[in-house]
Amino acid sequence: MNIVGLLLAAGRGRRFDPAGQRNKLLAALPDGDMVAVASARALLAVLPRVIAVVPAEGALADALRNAGCDVTVCVDADSGIAASLVHGVQQAKPADGWIIGLGDMPRVAPATICALRDALRAGAGIAAPVHAGRRGNPVAFNAMYLPRLLALTGDQGARALLASEPVMTVPVIDAGILHDIDTPSDLDKTGTLPLGGPA
Repeated sequence: MNIVGLLLAAGRGRRFDPAGQRNKLLAALPDGDMVAVASARALLAVLPRVIAVVPAEGALADALRNAGCDVTVCVDADSGIAASLVHGVQQAKPADGWIIGLGDMPRVAPATICALRDALRAGAGIAAPVHAGRRGNPVAFNAMYLPRLLALTGDQGARALLASEPVMTVPVIDAGILHDIDTPSDLDKTGTLPLGGPA
């Protein structure tokens, strides 16, 4: 089964720096890793192909390319996360499914990606990880959802699709599925999150 990883790394992160001077995806974690590269690493550890969607060529694109991602530029990224998602899915065709990760979630464990991949292989249409009763990211989609994914618009991403379709929940002990980098203080917080795989 050809499952492709998508890393959405085209957001501007205005909550991280309202002035727009610092890109949170280029920020360093306590261990020195760049946020976006650490976010890509779990996908890269499990899936044979990972496509990273960025807003432009530059330092972010170079870092993700050097990490092992196929990099593609979404010129419409500012119109909302759905544009990046649609662009990534288009670049990943043909595929039997996608595991869609976010560039600002650097503490997702590879074991979580394995669990989502296995859920798709077992026939799930949509699969999402759950930790401590809360659903998080990444989210996996079977190719049967291709038309619906390509029709997404706006800044809600696939949220409406997740709300209207059956979702297989995958219990994990990975708190990283719940924590993104929104503010500079989150860079330090992520260093202490417990990691793990399926519960």
